[in-house]
Amino acid sequence: MAVTITFNELRNIKDQLPSGSIRKIADKLDMNEETVRNYFGGRNFEKGETIGVHFEQGPGGGIVSFDDSTILDMAKRMIEY
Repeated sequence: MAVTITFNELRNIKDQLPSGSIRKIADKLDMNEETVRNYFGGRNFEKGETIGVHFEQGPGGGIVSFDDSTILDMAKRMIEY
């Protein structure tokens, strides 16, 4: 399901993740850690990929739309958002 939030909300969620969460998400979904970091706004496309995340400039850091919210949902559960 497609989800849209502000970039600042996305960074806030990432910043609240416990240490090692990126690795746990990557392992559970069988993907590269850099791909998960890119989902949260990282820009390492040599080691990671972009997967259905669309960034648009605007207020609140801009808008982020996700084609698939699986990683976002896992992150929210990890921080009990």
